[in-house]
Amino acid sequence: MYCPRRRWRRLLLIVIVVAILIPPVMPSYVALATRAYRYHHPNDVPETWVALVFGAGVRQDGSPSAMLADRVQAAIALYEAGRVRKLLMTGDNSSVYYNEVVAMQRYAVARGVPVEDITLDYAGFSTYESCYRARAIFGVERAILVTQNYHLSRAVYTCRQLGVEAIGLGTPDWGVYPPRVMSFYTLREALATLKALWQLHITRPPPTFLGPYEGIA
Repeated sequence: MYCPRRRWRRLLLIVIVVAILIPPVMPSYVALATRAYRYHHPNDVPETWVALVFGAGVRQDGSPSAMLADRVQAAIALYEAGRVRKLLMTGDNSSVYYNEVVAMQRYAVARGVPVEDITLDYAGFSTYESCYRARAIFGVERAILVTQNYHLSRAVYTCRQLGVEAIGLGTPDWGVYPPRVMSFYTLREALATLKALWQLHITRPPPTFLGPYEGIA
């Protein structure tokens, strides 16, 4: 005999199982899809014109956090090795009191990168927005993305879905930063990956700010 209550229980069970499985499965899919485009040493990375360096936190004195400094240092290594000619630094400058990209620029210039070879994107408020603006505002068609390994798969996947032929250079994270810190970032990354897939394949929202085309000379 037909039992509506039993049917709804089965549907609820399916929803629960899907909700449990999706968060770990989707990051694995993104990692697999980008495996061929991710590198771990500057000398292994194919040459291209520009490196896209993603922002991270800055300290109260305006200097880069440890993670951000590691990203910029890796970009400097690419530049010094002749793998890239330009650095596009993208990050959050949503307040006059908080400026990731200027902190990145100062760090790189202090270590010998000419300021004329650095372009700043002040409105890279997320990985999605940074990749979107790299293509739409700065005309980037090919790039080496620089970020920590835990973030690299999503960054490469996002940029490639948004029209940038991206490869990535990952900097070490597990074993460098405290386990509790990396556990937090890894969990947050799984959730951010789900959001990225929704944005890339369902909604395609424009970034917070667009503006006139600037290009990278």
